[in-house]
Parts: sequence; C-alpha cells; structure tokens
Amino acid sequence: MNQIIVDTTINETRLALIENNELVELYIERKNNKRIVGNIYKGRVTNVLPGMQAAFVDIGLEKNSFLYVKDAVPQEYQYEENETFQNVAIKDLIKAGQEIIVQVTKEPIGSKGARVTTHITLPGRYLVLMPYTDYLGISRRITSEEERNRLKKAVEEVKPQNMGVIVRTVAEGKDKEAFNDDIKFLLKLWQKIEKEKKLGFAPRMIYKDFDLVDRTIRDIFSVNIDEFIMNNTEDYKGALELVDLISPALKERLELYDEELEIFQYYNIETQFKNSILRKIWLKSGGYIVIDSTEALTVIDVNTGKYVGSIDLEDTVFKTNLEAAQEIAKQLRLRDIGGIIIVDFIDMTNENYVERVLQVLEQSLNKDRTKTKILGMTSLGLVEITRKKVRQRLESLLLKQCPCCEGTGSVLNEEVLLFRIEKEVKRTKKHTNAEAIVFEVNTDVYDGLFKDKLIIKELEEEYDMRIWILPKKDAHFNDLNVKARGKTEVMEKLVKELQT
Repeated sequence: MNQIIVDTTINETRLALIENNELVELYIERKNNKRIVGNIYKGRVTNVLPGMQAAFVDIGLEKNSFLYVKDAVPQEYQYEENETFQNVAIKDLIKAGQEIIVQVTKEPIGSKGARVTTHITLPGRYLVLMPYTDYLGISRRITSEEERNRLKKAVEEVKPQNMGVIVRTVAEGKDKEAFNDDIKFLLKLWQKIEKEKKLGFAPRMIYKDFDLVDRTIRDIFSVNIDEFIMNNTEDYKGALELVDLISPALKERLELYDEELEIFQYYNIETQFKNSILRKIWLKSGGYIVIDSTEALTVIDVNTGKYVGSIDLEDTVFKTNLEAAQEIAKQLRLRDIGGIIIVDFIDMTNENYVERVLQVLEQSLNKDRTKTKILGMTSLGLVEITRKKVRQRLESLLLKQCPCCEGTGSVLNEEVLLFRIEKEVKRTKKHTNAEAIVFEVNTDVYDGLFKDKLIIKELEEEYDMRIWILPKKDAHFNDLNVKARGKTEVMEKLVKELQT
C-alpha cells in the first residue's frame, strides 16, 4: 500500500510518502521558510560575470540569485542545433541594471543563492506549459513507443500555437479531454502572470507556486497512491477542491485524520523519521552503512558489522553489499542528498557479484523521481553517483551545528585535557605563589578523567600542588576552566561551597 501522510502544525507542515509501510520521502515546509522553487520573479540584473558566463539577479531575497548563460539563452535554441547560440557570451544577452523575468529552479543552499532561469515552465496535472518556445516533449519514463505516439497525437491537437508542452509521466493512459482541461487551466495562469509582470518595479514576485500539500496533489497524487491522509481540516477542504478540479476520481482516497494519537505515531512514521538523520544505519542482516557529508560531496561506507553469513566470506560480503545497495538508494531519496556521492562497498573479487550489486543499485534508484546517475566504479572500487540538487537536504532542515564540536563530529578526549591540566599546573607553579588550583570541566568529561585517579595524584606530587577538578553541567566539552588559584585552606573552603 502507498500512502501520503500530512502532519500540519501552527509553524510547519510535514509530508511523508510511504511505500509498503516504509518512509521513502519526507518534505518539510515552514511558515518562515517556504519553498521558492517554481516561483516567478521580476528581477534586476546586479552584476554580469563574463569570466563565469553567469550573472547575479536581485529577486528580493537575502542573497542574489544566480543565472547561468545556458538559462539565459532563448529557450527555442535549446531544441535546435544552433552554433551561434551554443557559444554565445552572457554579456551579449543581458546587461547590468536590466529588468528580467526569471523562475527559481534550485533553492538557496548554504552560502549560495537561488539558481534561476529565463525558461519559464508552468506544471499542470498532466502537462507542463512552456510559454516561450514551440516544442513538444514526452517524459522519458513513458517507454512504450505506441503510447508515446498516441500521447503525441493527442497533445498536438490541444497544444497552444507558438508554445511548448511537455507530457508528464502521470499522463500515461489519459485522453485528449484531460489534456484540454489542463491546457485551459495553464493558459489562464499564464495570462495572469503576463498581467502581473507589467506591474510594479523589480525586484518583486509575480507568481507563487503551490504550497506543499497542493503541490503534492498536483505532482505525486495519482492512482498509485491508495490513501492521502491529513490531520488539518483546512488542508483537507483545500485538497478536496483541488482534486475535484484536476482529478475527481481520486477524491474518495482523501481522508481527514481525527484520532487522539499523533498522526506520525499512529502510522509508525516517527521512528523511521528519527532514523533519517542518523549517521549509522543498520541493515536487517546485521551489516550497516555510514553516511558522512561535506559541502562538496557525500561519502557512504558499507560494513558487514554483526553479520557473519553462513557460507563463506565472499558470500557474506556479496549479501551485505546487495542489502546496502537498496538501503543507499532509499536513504538518498529520503534525505534528499544531492551532488556527488561516493559509495565504498566492501571489496568483491567476483566480477559477477560486482555487476549484480550495481544492477540492484540502479534498479533501486529508478524509483527516485529526482534525476540520479551511476557513473560506474573507479579503479579503487568506489562507486560514483550524481544526484540533482533541487532543495536543502533533510538534515539541514532538522539539525544545526553542534556548539561543542563545531561541526567536526568530535570533541577533545580526556588525555588531551589531562595534558592541558598538567601544562596549566606547571605554569601556575612557575609564575605564582599558589598552593592549590581548582578546575571546572563538563560533567561527562569529569567522569572520564576520574577513571584513573592516580594520574591526578602523580601531578600533585610532581608539582607539589593540590588539584581539584569539579564537574559543571553547562561547561563546553572542550573547555578547561580555571576556577581559582591560591592558598590550600582558601581553596578547600571554595571547593566545599561549590560542591554544596
């Protein structure tokens, strides 16, 4: 069974796509951080960079958006062999200060602004309208040549003159009437945008794409989804209206959840949701994968873990890699990991096993609606994958940098802190008349330091100085705070006061 479950609260909406009781996609939209991909803006070119063949465009956001030359070339030339426009310079297309209509194709990520294009597209239920080019395309996911020809003939009859149309995957099996309704809706939308773009000054938004729930109804909700369940009455009413407009046959699959138990708990999503941000993911066999991300790429390591197999080592490795291939495809999709991905499978000497693992990985990735490509295996046995970056990865929406480790994933160990304690005691002995010193450290660090109390005793004897180390809950893991130095009696009283 395939389900879409929506949990709406005052501040945010979480939408989960479930396939056979497994969470495979998760989307989060917050009131103060709405998705902007698909939005259309009247922008102003702030800077043209000939060396980068790109330009910066102010569309009213915190950071200027980025327009690459291929997204500025008139769209009709994208579908023609035109050498003049293949080698065109960005400075010949747009000028600084120029007002320009652009659409966001990629969310701002990290320090980078949004990616924009002048090639406007308006997605409908079955078709995508391209107002600035005369072109007809069909989704590559529709593989039957007979169906592709049928769709082409049907859409040609309703396609607006001098405008382009792309037939979406969900259009498979649909008739001309459905396409005609879609075109009417999209043309009305375009007429509204045409009016808006003539009004006001740049930068300003002239079209806002659907919100999360409506966008999901338009792009994902189909006969392949058995249930679409929401816990918010307003979402439910809006969904009924939109489905009645674009696909009335699916109305009976919409449900309003009104049980007392939290909706994600009721459908067993909460636990899977928490696992989606873990660094280590255990496989059912006992093996595991480790996912580490940097700004440039993501590295995934496969390990046998607790799985020992039942035949021989090669068979154990093969089965672990097979299971890992399926889990990796699932995690890329769930976490929305984009860019360059390197997978370090466990070494296999059997070429048939290697080929089979790559086949399973590719088959599993075919379920992903985001463009993903396996580039093959390197000479070091690493599998290279690229996945299109469209939005922020899940972990960036749920996590922030740790104030203790500052993003390294590690803190100083006890041996390093002992080294620092000795250096501070030595310095204090040399430069002051203090007889005793009091340190404060994090509570967890304190427990680790006193696994071996003999070291502190040795320090006291070596430097002839009394040393107290006290635990403090809110101390930074890496901090070693000198609370006080002085006469032994005074320090004893201070320590008693601090301990009470």
